[in-house]
Order: sequence, then structure tokens, then C-alpha cells
Amino acid sequence: MTKRPLWSGLALVGALRARASGGLAREAAGVSIDTRTLQPGDLFFAIKGETRDGHDFVRMALEKGAAAAVVDEAHAPELSGAGPLFVVRDVQQSLESLGARARERSAAFIAAITGSVGKTSTKDMIRLMLSRFGETHASAASYNNHWGVPLTLARMPAEARFGVFELGMNHAGEIAALVAQVRPHVAVVTRIAPVHLEYFGSIEKIADAKAEIFSALDGGVAIINRDDGFYERLAAAAAPTASHVFGFGETEGAHARLLSYEAAGEGALVEVEVLERRLRFRIGAPGKHIAMNALAALLVGVVFDVDLEEAAAAFAEFTPPSGRGRREKIATPDGEFTLIDESYNANPTSMRAALQLLGGAAIGPGGRRIAVLGDMLELGPQAAELHAELAQDLIDANVDLLFTSGPLMSRLSYAAPDSMRSAHRATPLELEEAVLAAVRPGDVVMVKGSNGSRMARIVSALKSAFAREMAS
Repeated sequence: MTKRPLWSGLALVGALRARASGGLAREAAGVSIDTRTLQPGDLFFAIKGETRDGHDFVRMALEKGAAAAVVDEAHAPELSGAGPLFVVRDVQQSLESLGARARERSAAFIAAITGSVGKTSTKDMIRLMLSRFGETHASAASYNNHWGVPLTLARMPAEARFGVFELGMNHAGEIAALVAQVRPHVAVVTRIAPVHLEYFGSIEKIADAKAEIFSALDGGVAIINRDDGFYERLAAAAAPTASHVFGFGETEGAHARLLSYEAAGEGALVEVEVLERRLRFRIGAPGKHIAMNALAALLVGVVFDVDLEEAAAAFAEFTPPSGRGRREKIATPDGEFTLIDESYNANPTSMRAALQLLGGAAIGPGGRRIAVLGDMLELGPQAAELHAELAQDLIDANVDLLFTSGPLMSRLSYAAPDSMRSAHRATPLELEEAVLAAVRPGDVVMVKGSNGSRMARIVSALKSAFAREMAS
């Protein structure tokens, strides 16, 4: 049976509050804001970003097979004749309008996730779990901001049974605006940590901003990390709108509680208790923080009334997204080493979790544990101190070699023991050569830093350098 189109042309006229120009598109199979990933039949939104205006790419989108493009009145005359257009007053607002219409027509059970750390992994675990029970629509990558959330909504098929949305922020009020669009039945807060301190000034204000996710629950369920020091503050914030508040963690009394955790190769074996029901299962990625994400996911499963045994079995298939803990064996002419890619983001809490993972990783004969770390950004006046405080975590993780990049990480380099300090450079580009020269078979190399510190280039360098060496 052929799946019906995502949107009909006539439905788009009303949902976008648009006028058609250049002919009315019959239907749209998808929604895109990026010509690099656009598929034939997609509806292209000419979003204006910080550095580029999507109107500059409308002709390219239509040439690549876009069903139509959504453009504003100011650009419509110059794009006349390019192909089918939906002309609107404001493209961003029209994307939000289409997302709102998608939410209105959907009968799906909706979960929304936020938190300082673990949002994307938890979202992916919930998606993986719910996919066993029906069509599940979820945010791609980290589409969790003012354009990512309405885009994800606009892409949601009318027939989806479940929807899973990640919500992010770096200023107060952002999550309230996003969750008002999503209108979830379940709202999850993974953990509160000192992230975006530059904009908030205190971790208490961060907790309050994350608590905005409860503002649109309207009788739904709040799921909160019971081990978090801000649990009571978050639970109090949820009380006016939530019918139930569930906690997860290791704390006695948590509705979903981790009873045991055992690293097992490239994964972990865990035993949990969910509302007095014991479950043992495997997770396809190591890390106690990943097990905590599974607890949150299982509570979502409880609310959506799925079979918990089958739900838990899904986690054996979980692999971390690229840049968020994905492990890869890299071959060299003399053997292989393990690369742990944590390059997408970093804050003190996630850095400590990543170092614990590194400390628990099995090294090969003659191998060492190597940490390659870039600056943690947006930490405000305490940034240098927060970097230096990680020295003990390096020691606890039995790190053998430390490579650092960036002005803030220089503080950690100075604070670390002389025996592990290997090289510090101003930029990842300058650090590449030292890292590549040091790595040898049996090593476990973990690369981590905030996205803005560009540590992903070290990951790429490690992969490409040895791939060329093996090919020669």
C-alpha cells in the first residue's frame, strides 16, 4: 500500500496562510530547510539564518525537485517563474503554523525531553523503544530550537502513533515557547547541570528554565531525575500542570530505580525496578548515565502503556549518535585502537561522565587511555575554575595521556599531573599532529569538547590519517 503524502497542496495553502504563485503544488512528501539534504517532492522553506538566507537557495531547491518553496512577499517578485511558490508574510511563522497544524491533526502520544545533558540520547532511546509498538516520529539529530521543533512537527505524519521531541534552550522563555507548540502528554527532564551559565548566572535559573517544559502538560505526566539536586524544585514546578510526577535514578523511592549496573564489552547489563516490577536487560552502549536514560524511557513506556519487557529489549540495539559517545575501532598497519567520539558537546557534568567511560574502557596490549579535550563553552565567569576542577576526574579515570586545546583547557592542562600532560595547543588544528603522532595500537582515545571548540576535526583527522595509511 502506498503511503499517503505528508501534505496536500490545498492543505498547505490554509496551514501556511499563503497565496500560491507559479502553480499550486499537488502535494509534498516531506519538509526541508536545507538544499543539501532536500529530497525530491519536499516542501522547501526559505528560512533566514544567522549567516545565510534561504531565499538564495530557492531556485536550487526547485531544480533538485522540491515540490514547492515557501517564500516571503519581499522575495516573491524576483523568484517569479522559478516554480511553484507559497508566498507568505514571514517564512519562520509559516513553518510554525504548519507545525501547529500537524500537531492539531495528530492523534499520536507525544513525549518531550529536555535537560542540561542527555537530551539527544534519551530521545533516541525513547524513539528506539516506541518504534517496536507503532510508527514513531522523532526529532532528527538535535533539532531542538526555534526552527528545529516546528520543522519536526511539520514532518510528523498524520498516521504516526508516537512522537518524540527534544527541546533545547540557552535563554529563559525558549522552552515555554517550544513546548506550547509540541503540547506533550509526557515531559522528561534528564538532569540539571551548569550549562549556559554565561546566560543564566546561576544553576537555579537553569533549573527554572528547564522546568518550563511542564507549562503545557495540561494534566500529563512529568518524569524527573530523582537523583538530581533540583528534583524537589522541578517537581514543585510540575505540580500545577501534571497529573503525576515520576522520578528515576538510584535514589530509594524512585519510580524507576537502577538496582545494578555492570559494564559488558561495548555495552552494559542492568537490573532495574519500574513501579515494583524488576527487569534485567542489556544496553548496547556503556555508561551508567546511559542506563539512567533507559529508566526515563521506560517510564515513558509505562505512561504510553507498552509492554515493558519488549520495551527494555529494544535497548540492546542502542548505539550513541555520532559525536555523543560512539565507539569505533580504527585500524593501523600495526593493529587497531578504539576511538570514542564525544566531540559534539561538553559541560562539566557530561565531561565527568565521559571520563568515567574512558576509565572503564578496556585497553589492548600496550595500550593507554588518552583524553583529547577542548574548551567547554558558555560557562560564564567560573569557566576557568570549572575546567581546572576536572584534574581529579582525569586521575580517577586512570588517564595516561592528556591533550588539550583552547584557552580554557589550558587551566586543566596546568592542573593535571605532569605524568599525563602531553600537549596543549591553541586550536584543534594545531593539536592534530601531536595526537596523531602519539596514538598506537591498543589505545583508547576519547575526544570531547563543546561543539564550538571544533574537536570534531581531531576525530576526522584520526579516521582519515589511518585510513590513508592503510590504503597506501
